[in-house]
Amino acid sequence: MDSLWFEKTGGEVRAECERLLRLTDDMRAQGDVIYPPAEKVLAALNATPPQKVKAVIIGQDPYHDEGQAMGLAFSVPSGVKLPPSLRNIFKELESDLGCPAPLSGDLTPWTEQGVLLLNTVLTVEAHKANSHKKLGWQSVTRAVIGACAELPQPVVFICWGRPALTLAETAVKQADREDNFILASTHPSPLSANNRRSEFPAFIGSRPFSKTNAILEQNNTQPIDWRL
Repeated sequence: MDSLWFEKTGGEVRAECERLLRLTDDMRAQGDVIYPPAEKVLAALNATPPQKVKAVIIGQDPYHDEGQAMGLAFSVPSGVKLPPSLRNIFKELESDLGCPAPLSGDLTPWTEQGVLLLNTVLTVEAHKANSHKKLGWQSVTRAVIGACAELPQPVVFICWGRPALTLAETAVKQADREDNFILASTHPSPLSANNRRSEFPAFIGSRPFSKTNAILEQNNTQPIDWRL
């Protein structure tokens, strides 16, 4: 984890993060197959340090099939078949910005543009979605999201689904700053991407990429190049 995140979140969060890393290392040693690989568990935080954050995309937990999880929410390594949610994200990207749909699911270029791709839970047991939801990762990731809301630069929280929105709303309310912004829609999963009966807009047609850039430009911040 980038040391600057520890400076923003405090010693208790650092200690909890280290405890969880030891715990999952012990689980691996006992034969559990856990994703992502140990060296990539904190990839999102290492890729996008606090001073570079412009937007935060909040996911649930890592992909749980072999070769998919790489420590970045919604991202898969180049060459890996695109999961359904990511296919919908790319459809919306193409529709929103008019750029060709990417062939690779590796979202690393977004992290380099200042997009924090943060899952709420940072590890998962193979083939068991959300299996580590009770380990305690939320105390770490909630602190990181809270730290994002306290940053001096404008930050856009891109929330796909109620759980992500709840986390962002809590952080923004506590920070009470005028340069935090929330964009909400349903989740890009095929089960909800076109849901027009939700309390907030359907993901398909929500145009999160152009709306994020419009907010950044209105606040004198360089927009994100979303092309992959």
